[in-house]
Amino acid sequence: MKGIILAGGAGTRLHPITKVVSKQLLPVYDKPMIYYPLSVLMLAGIREILIISTPEDLPNFEKLLGDGSQLGLKFSYAEQPKPEGLAQAFIIGEEFIGNENVCMILGDNIFYGAGLKGLLDNTIRIVEQDNKAVIFGYNVEDPQRYGVAEFDKDQNVVDIVEKPKEPRSNYAITGLYFYPNDVIDIAKSVKPSWRNELEITDINREYLKNKQLKLQLLGRGFAWLDTGTHEAMSDATEFVKAVEKRTGLKIACVEEIAYKLSFINKTQMMKLIREHESSLYFDYLKNVL
Repeated sequence: MKGIILAGGAGTRLHPITKVVSKQLLPVYDKPMIYYPLSVLMLAGIREILIISTPEDLPNFEKLLGDGSQLGLKFSYAEQPKPEGLAQAFIIGEEFIGNENVCMILGDNIFYGAGLKGLLDNTIRIVEQDNKAVIFGYNVEDPQRYGVAEFDKDQNVVDIVEKPKEPRSNYAITGLYFYPNDVIDIAKSVKPSWRNELEITDINREYLKNKQLKLQLLGRGFAWLDTGTHEAMSDATEFVKAVEKRTGLKIACVEEIAYKLSFINKTQMMKLIREHESSLYFDYLKNVL
């Protein structure tokens, strides 16, 4: 399975701090925001990853992440000149995806939970064995603000409603999506919305129409944070800070994940440690070894 991180857009809701830097390069406590969605793809065992961003911001992502080999990964980069919808990512990434299935995660979404890897592994099995798409749902207090999934006892999605006045579910659809390979053709068939964007909801509705859409529930013990506003970014920073200080373990430490999943060996890990030697990251990575 291939992975896509969609890190485009102008981040206008975060102006003026995003006028000169991509939102996904801003810090969430002790690491760049993009590390958090990247860590999710890594936990899913995905090692070939396409990063989509604006022509102005792509060089900075490449400077930060390189070709991925230091983490046992392989990064590719592609431009989204202007924000024309989440579904456009599959058209931009058609050559990268090739004949494989694909997971897309939004570059400003943070997922956390002790059982996350198990959920991701199970999701990949559903896509690969049942040829179904899987979206993730998170219980929220105010579902009227989100796209909401209604589902049956087997977690088959039976309806999707955008910002419902009377929600029939409290499960908001998050920015993490797993699709079979035919998502490319479906994306090509999507018509622009009133916003002149290719909407991810239209892709999900196509799978729903064909009874091929499952909902993976993020229940108690999981956290989903969307860092699209100043307040949300501050909340995310405080959350990560609190967890890391309390447990002594880092969230989304991509070097640690790469080492523990055997993407890299001890010698490669020691090289990464030397590169961080003048930062506070250094002591943590030493303890990982």
